[in-house]
Amino acid sequence: MSAVAPHLAPMDAPAVTRAYRRLAPFYDKTFGKVADAALKQTMARANDFSGNLLEVGVGTGLALPHYGPQLSVTGIDLSPDMLERARERMEKLGLPNIAALAQMDASHTNFADASFDVVVALYVMTVVPDPAAVIHEIARVVKPGGRVLICNHFSVEKGIRSHLERRLSPYADVLGFRSEFPPRTLMVSPHLKLQQTRPLKPFGFFTLMEFKRAP
Repeated sequence: MSAVAPHLAPMDAPAVTRAYRRLAPFYDKTFGKVADAALKQTMARANDFSGNLLEVGVGTGLALPHYGPQLSVTGIDLSPDMLERARERMEKLGLPNIAALAQMDASHTNFADASFDVVVALYVMTVVPDPAAVIHEIARVVKPGGRVLICNHFSVEKGIRSHLERRLSPYADVLGFRSEFPPRTLMVSPHLKLQQTRPLKPFGFFTLMEFKRAP
């Protein structure tokens, strides 16, 4: 596993699991509402593709109803509490294109190389203990020519927001995410070529980064 970049607040898997055990019961009505617009914009781009799709950090399954029928979706998450709600959502809505939901560490999956045509990661990269390791694992499991869509909050270098993000940074384990998280954190794999970086509505608080897996 690659070492966590020195500018990032440390997080570990047990801390993440504890944080999302607390958040799971009201996640959809709090963060889910805030992130809904960016999620739908990311889903619109995901639905431009077809084939096998992996959602890293599926959470409570907020994105699951938005995937088109041309996509066969596998979702993974570290938190059993979040996955339980994702399964309830899948069963309640009857989503035939959801192939599997599994508890799994995104930095060490059991998928074969080049298993997926598309990989989507929604709001998860600031949560995982080792973002670089997750990026390398994504690069391994996506097919050559496949796409990787990462929707996330990224920190800024100046202004009031930057000051707040730095002040919150030491409390990452309690919050369940890193407030300081520059985009360069994800630019670690020579196999993933950045295609676009697009601020998402409203306000550009979330950003969509799209990568293409090199042959």
